[in-house]
Amino acid sequence: MTDGVKLSGRCMCGAVRFTGTAKEPKVAVCHCIMCRRWSSGPYFEVVFTEATFEGEDNISTIRSSDWAERSFCSKCGSNLYYRMLDSDELQVAAGLLDDQSGLRLTRQFFIDRQPPYYTLADETENMTSSEIYAAFAAQTAQQKEPPTGK
Repeated sequence: MTDGVKLSGRCMCGAVRFTGTAKEPKVAVCHCIMCRRWSSGPYFEVVFTEATFEGEDNISTIRSSDWAERSFCSKCGSNLYYRMLDSDELQVAAGLLDDQSGLRLTRQFFIDRQPPYYTLADETENMTSSEIYAAFAAQTAQQKEPPTGK
């Protein structure tokens, strides 16, 4: 098991800086309508298991759905991260990272929602909206299962 990858980054104006640990040097991209409205294109993300922020008073957060929130710099508007409400993991915007040289695109979410005006050439694992909702439902059901044993 890996301890993760130490990464750092900042927003466009530098009012928010962060350091943390990414699960792996892998980038996922989301094509859902919410991410495209938020970032004016697909949202490229790296999953962080922990992060420390400087300039936290410059971080604004909105609840974007019943299950997630999105944070951005209140000074320059840079998208910072997406977070599922029941998770401590952050999907940090890949473009904020200081060193992106070791990153690799490996997964695409909501591939069936990708608009026709762009394509990504990398071979990746692709998940449709139906597959994502089914996986999310299964994950939620597992969390609600009664404990076994005493």
